[in-house]
Amino acid sequence: MRDMMGLMKQAQAMQTKMQEMQAELERLDVEGQSGGGLVRVTLTAKGHMKGLVIDPSLLVPNDKEILEDLILAAHEDARKKADRIMEEKMKEATAGLPLPPGMKLF
Repeated sequence: MRDMMGLMKQAQAMQTKMQEMQAELERLDVEGQSGGGLVRVTLTAKGHMKGLVIDPSLLVPNDKEILEDLILAAHEDARKKADRIMEEKMKEATAGLPLPPGMKLF
């Protein structure tokens, strides 16, 4: 029974850490780039887009597809960075808990 109480305390501590981590991820910004920095996308670490910067040199009417591709690439770059941050924060929050390998909590 003593192990069960310890496990319950660990679960409560993890829940608190997870709530703190979620709030931190919402405040943390990541930036993705493409085209050598000509297109920059800013996301929260949770993936919400906050900003988009496009260098004026890319605003050529006949190059619409290139600009669209650069925007998508910059967004993907930012999303991957956010995913890495989220994984790191999750490892910190679950450190010491006996979770099965590969288990994802969100």
